[in-house]
Order: sequence, then C-alpha cells, then structure tokens
Amino acid sequence: MRRTSLTSDPHPRLKPVVVICCLAIILAVGVFAVSCGGTSGGGLYGGGGPTKTTAGSPGTTAGGAGGAQVVAKGFAFDPATVTIKAGESVTWTNQDGTTHTVTADNGEFDSSQLANGASFTFKFDKAGTYPYHCSIHPTMKGTVVVQ
Repeated sequence: MRRTSLTSDPHPRLKPVVVICCLAIILAVGVFAVSCGGTSGGGLYGGGGPTKTTAGSPGTTAGGAGGAQVVAKGFAFDPATVTIKAGESVTWTNQDGTTHTVTADNGEFDSSQLANGASFTFKFDKAGTYPYHCSIHPTMKGTVVVQ
C-alpha cells in the first residue's frame, strides 16, 4: 500500500498550470476593464463631444464662462432644469452612493455609467430643449434648455 504524507503535493505538475491560468484571467479582466473606460469627445456629438472625468480633474468645470452644474444626489438631478446659452456646457457630477448615467431622451448624448464622484460634461451648440434621464433609474429626469 502506498502512503502519502499530508504535506506532499499529489499533483506537482498541476500547480504551474493553475498559476498561469489565474494570471491569464487576471490579465484578461484588466484588459477588459481598461477597454471599457470613460468616453471622450467625438464628431457624432453636436457640441464637439462629451468629456467624462472624475471630480477634481481638469475639465470638470462647466463651460468655462457660463454653463451650468447639475448634481445627481438622492436619486434626483439637482437642479432638474437648467437654462444656458448656445455654445455653453453642462457638467453633471454624481454625488450619490450608487452609479448613474446622464442619457439624452433623443440619444444625442450619454455619459455611460458614472460612479460616485465622477463627472460628465456636454457642450450644447444648438438652441432647443433637451430632456434627459438616468438609464439605470428612469424616474430620474432632467431638462436642459438652450437659448
């Protein structure tokens, strides 16, 4: 009868394979996380594109001169309606303990998911009324009026 001690490894060749597989999974998750990162401007957006930053980073102040700030807090946008001039920007900052989005009802802009402390800025070049919502919490609604 063969005896094995409790300290001996019954599968010594399997250990390196397990370690390599674990490292490959960690690397794949890291690459996926980086590729799903924030958005930055693009030609599809009427205002030169949105900027997604974290609080305290460059680009979080709304519109330079003029513009508006909105916070997501208590599962609401505050203020619910802002009025700006054409060419100005609105910056939304998530101050809630949960993730939110800023999504135009007509699909013109979308922040993707904003964690607590993250911000999203969008420049409005054309006059009009722009209703928006949180795609995660559809009862959260707001409006940007551009004159």
